[in-house]
Amino acid sequence: MKKSILRLVTLALIPLLGLAACSTKEADKKKKDQNEIEVWLTPQWKGTYKGDEKGADYDSFFKTAANMYEKDHPGKKISVQVIPGEERDSKLSVATQTKTMPDIFFESTFAISDLAHQGLLAPLDSTIDQKNKADISKSVWDNVTINHKTYFYPFAQNPGMLAYNADMFEKAGLQKYLADKDKIANWSLEDFQMILKKLKESDSHITPLGFYAKNNQGDTWTMMYLRMYGSSFFDKSGKLNVNDKKGVQALDYIKELKDKKMITFGAESLTSNDVNAMFQNKKIAISFTNAVLYKGMLDSMAAGTVNKFDARLANIPSVDGPKSFTYVLGSAVFNTNGDKRQKLAKDFVKYYSENKELIKASMNFMPVRKSLVEQEKANHPMLETYINNDQYVINFSNNTSGYVEVRNALFPEIQAVLTGEKTSKEALDTFVEKGNKAISQGIKRSKILNNR
Repeated sequence: MKKSILRLVTLALIPLLGLAACSTKEADKKKKDQNEIEVWLTPQWKGTYKGDEKGADYDSFFKTAANMYEKDHPGKKISVQVIPGEERDSKLSVATQTKTMPDIFFESTFAISDLAHQGLLAPLDSTIDQKNKADISKSVWDNVTINHKTYFYPFAQNPGMLAYNADMFEKAGLQKYLADKDKIANWSLEDFQMILKKLKESDSHITPLGFYAKNNQGDTWTMMYLRMYGSSFFDKSGKLNVNDKKGVQALDYIKELKDKKMITFGAESLTSNDVNAMFQNKKIAISFTNAVLYKGMLDSMAAGTVNKFDARLANIPSVDGPKSFTYVLGSAVFNTNGDKRQKLAKDFVKYYSENKELIKASMNFMPVRKSLVEQEKANHPMLETYINNDQYVINFSNNTSGYVEVRNALFPEIQAVLTGEKTSKEALDTFVEKGNKAISQGIKRSKILNNR
């Protein structure tokens, strides 16, 4: 009888012991997880510093940084995952629903600014000291600040502007409007109008200005053109106001250029890639570019895959003076994985964003740090040119919640103007109505704008 009772008690204890073991494992796993963080990034550059390194891949930089950090911080573990750009949004959506967010995301900041509005990101102001803040231009910080808080630590940037064929300018007698090869031209709006006119008169077979409107790719330049006559695009409340007199005047001018055959034929059905190819094939005199695209074109010329010509840079003209913009590449830290992991993530972001050796990887784009430019400018004179041009950089997206929907509302209206279906005023009224609806919804949802 006693043996039977002992057997029953033993059998009853086995599941409890199993549960205790599972609980211990779960606790150990949780404890372990607090010392481990995960970094996600979309493909940016291959190699730690250069693409010709042995075994260079898109995760090389972060693996190098992680190894360095782990060596200095025993017991900490950092994993890295590269997310294809086209899968970023769906991957983040699933991670949000399943509560499996990473700890850090490294990306072009405007593309993921809505994560901050969703309340998923931790402000980084306490991570960044005044010395490091002063090393990066105010215009760059403006692009990563929402409601007076910093949500991304800038690592590199890719400034956008215009490229022009200096050979075509020479032929048209426009030598006085050429900047030096390692400088950026600043034309007034009147200069720009006259340049386009002279280019057309000098050679009827070339198109003075590249323009496109098939989709939303490269639409930042379109938005910059709409600012040419002084429109602020956004008002002080964050709503669109580009349907004002100044915005309408800018779009009227684009339509006038279309009617005079001074922009690319059939622009409503052309992509930015189409126009870039036409510029490289010397069919367009002035086109869009950015620092990475421009360097890639020059490298292709040097390699013989693009026919050589004298390509130079210019800011986008406006009545308010020259304008540029920049895509900031930086790091966001999620607030979804516990305080310890958040603290570790912030420390790792600070580590690779400030390490004097690791920040040299930003040379794959354009450095944001004045100290690095000062160090490298003798061998790379364009670095100083770009960083001095930060004074003309504006915050093109206004870090607006709902910016994706705003972008999707614009290009169909530009198409309608180019095809004659709508007037500039009608098109911009429709764009502003749709865009502001998306912005209003975004503001209502935004946790950081509503202090939730």
